[in-house]
Amino acid sequence: GTIHLFRKSQRSLVGKLTHEFRLVAADRRSWKILLFGAINLICIGFLLMWCSSTNSIALTAYTYLTIFDLFSLVTCLISYWVMMKKPSPVYSFGFERFEVLAVFASTVLAQLGALFILKESVERFLEQPEIHTGRLLVGTFVALFFNLFTMLSIKNKPFAYVSEAASTSWLQEHVADLSRSICGIIPGLSSIFLPRMNPFVLIDIAGALALCITYMLIEINNYFAVDTASAIAIALMTFGTMYPMSVYSGKVLLQTTPPHVIGQLDKLIREVSTLDGVLEVRNEHFWTLGFGTLAGSVHVRIRRDANEQMVLAHVTNRLYTLVSTLTVQIFKDDWIRPTLSSVPIANNILNLSDHHVIPMPSLKAADNLNPVTSTPAKPSSPPPEFSFNTPGKNVSPVILLNTQTKPYGLGFNHGSAPYSSVLTQGLGIPGMGAAQGFRTGFANVPSRYGTNARGQPRP
Repeated sequence: GTIHLFRKSQRSLVGKLTHEFRLVAADRRSWKILLFGAINLICIGFLLMWCSSTNSIALTAYTYLTIFDLFSLVTCLISYWVMMKKPSPVYSFGFERFEVLAVFASTVLAQLGALFILKESVERFLEQPEIHTGRLLVGTFVALFFNLFTMLSIKNKPFAYVSEAASTSWLQEHVADLSRSICGIIPGLSSIFLPRMNPFVLIDIAGALALCITYMLIEINNYFAVDTASAIAIALMTFGTMYPMSVYSGKVLLQTTPPHVIGQLDKLIREVSTLDGVLEVRNEHFWTLGFGTLAGSVHVRIRRDANEQMVLAHVTNRLYTLVSTLTVQIFKDDWIRPTLSSVPIANNILNLSDHHVIPMPSLKAADNLNPVTSTPAKPSSPPPEFSFNTPGKNVSPVILLNTQTKPYGLGFNHGSAPYSSVLTQGLGIPGMGAAQGFRTGFANVPSRYGTNARGQPRP
């Protein structure tokens, strides 16, 4: 090949990340996300300072939701980057799993923050500090306004899909029960509260409501322990909301089959197995490649006389309605059939008296055989692929040559006596001479067949 004397050095990790960020920043759709990200960082800085001045752990727990908004904006940027990238030899299925990984990491980090709040709250129950309410209410409304504005202004496709596909959290279920009661009195609110609310909007409103109750109780009765109780409530709501999303995105990363499409896949496989020329469909595997994208592979065994391209087109047409990325492997039925020998048979082979014949089981009726595959058509018989390279039931009887010679005087051809040299050396039966008659050929066998030890003929 060509020798490059001055090969360009490979880029470092930071250089690759910078190159990909410039690629995303070149798209005008990402400018809005970058602007919201900058405002989010400023808002997080102010909230952390107010948390320190008020000494409120409940406001700190609510600030973690704003940090989660920053993670969601990064996930949205990754989603735009995935749409720009094309599949490569290394990533043949594309880069859709990067946004799945981003959603999983964001939800797990939010749960870790909730666990940290729970740990700090337990310590505060032992020694409750004094809470200053000067900027508690201001920080609550600033965080609520920014969280709702970010969630409703930015169309985050990965989190929108996960929030609908994942199972409902306990907070959503309780709010749904309450919403049914309210909608029974005021039917016009059914379009807002039913069938279930957005989990991110719901946790933002519930957290702000808990902080407002905390502010009122501290202002009225100086009940500082309610701040710790509110922090535990916000942490539990955060954990309960993020856990179903982590489970769903984790199953996608593990390449599992979505439960809601298993029935449809089984129906399509049954339809494919009934196509003309298809003998068997096996080794099928389907998994979720990304959010809303299903991939799969399947092996199809067809008849020898079937058209491979035609079968491939029909199979792909049936499965492509559900599986967007599909790999189909077609192979023909190639099990071995017995062949008749065309070699001329020797004359001594035809002398059946000098050979042993191994009887083979008789053939069954012709109506039990499949005229295409020549295999038994009974449903209990194993499939043809388990009969490769094994003798079938229609093999001709096998004739084995008999090396044992016949006795003298019976008019049959006989060969040499391979054991005569051994037995004539006195290796006969004890008490009997070497001239004792046996049913094998010896050099000193008497002319009369079957004599006793005294030389008298047998009765």
